[in-house]
Amino acid sequence: MALKIIRSRDNPQVKLLQQLATSSQARKKAGQTLLDGIHLCQAWLQHKGAPALCVIGESALALAEVDSIVNACLAQQVHCLQLPDALFAGLSQVDNGVALLFMVETPLSESVTALTQSALLLDQLQDPGNFGSMLRSAAAAGIKQVFCASGTVTAWSPKVLRAAMGAHFVLDIFENVDLFALMDNASIPVLATSSHAQGSIFSADLTQPLAWLFGNEGQGVSPALLEKADQQLSIPHLGQIESLNVAASAAVCLFEQVRQRTAS
Repeated sequence: MALKIIRSRDNPQVKLLQQLATSSQARKKAGQTLLDGIHLCQAWLQHKGAPALCVIGESALALAEVDSIVNACLAQQVHCLQLPDALFAGLSQVDNGVALLFMVETPLSESVTALTQSALLLDQLQDPGNFGSMLRSAAAAGIKQVFCASGTVTAWSPKVLRAAMGAHFVLDIFENVDLFALMDNASIPVLATSSHAQGSIFSADLTQPLAWLFGNEGQGVSPALLEKADQQLSIPHLGQIESLNVAASAAVCLFEQVRQRTAS
């Protein structure tokens, strides 16, 4: 299979790519999304296999890493398109990035109705950067499952994918989840952070499997969900700041759990 050169904006494949790049509704309807750049494309090949389509800007072909990725795709009979750089620029949301995209089928995780292993629960998280950072921390901390309530930013949007740096591909991500029902069927504790809590994450026993509940950047976890948490814990800090960013809070909690579970 050879690299196909396309130069027209009116090409049907280019039009589809433009829709996927700019419209969350188009991504949802197609069940597809775009991976932008070398790192995400390499991570997909490593963890998921062949993409549905590989797209390259003409200037990127001079890069050895891109050439290697394209050859790997061609060897797996993946259709590969070469576009002029100006045409490729309309597909990418990365400034000064490498002109390489994968179009992939959005993975669907099987339904889970009970909490039985360490997990991340997200209640109406809004910022793609925060979401991606939390996925990256979760994957690095050995978390396998992430459950997102409706109202949470779409997990497979290009911005979240870039922020997570490949974490999606080693996680089971469940969207539009009824967190109340999930917590009702939990066989492990559900913990939430609160600046008003008496106990600290540093004094709590985090060595067992447990789920962490985090909420919206401005409002936090909804009061009704917070009431259902088995325990509320604070993150001690010394400076005159009321609270941490939600992604930073998640990283602190997850890696305090890692520290306790790996302590000799």
